[in-house]
Amino acid sequence: MQLEKDERSLLAYFSSSTRAQEAINALKAAGLTEVQFDRVGRFGTRYNDQYNNPLANQANTITGLTLYSADINPLVKTDTRALLAADPSVSGVGLKDYGVAGNEGFLVTIVTTPSRVNEAREIIEAHGGRL
Repeated sequence: MQLEKDERSLLAYFSSSTRAQEAINALKAAGLTEVQFDRVGRFGTRYNDQYNNPLANQANTITGLTLYSADINPLVKTDTRALLAADPSVSGVGLKDYGVAGNEGFLVTIVTTPSRVNEAREIIEAHGGRL
């Protein structure tokens, strides 16, 4: 994506997807509609509720719960799954604040005009985000 001449972008990091979604809702309610939500991780895996939802009894692997990797085919990607399983966060013996960079794995990107940057920043900070 390339910003237009009169646009600014803000990258806001959250430690909770719930807080990130609350911020997105508040941004959209304020009329800031150019908002995108992403999960940030160290590995080439992606979050997928269909495979990684322990409440719906869909947590097939430990790495699926901690690294969101349960949708990696166990028959094809055995080496990938073995390496992910060796990560300290999977065993529960991880270091304090171990995990994604800054321990904030949820990214909200906002594109707005310069005149609305402070308003967007205030909304993000009010919901626990870090710019």
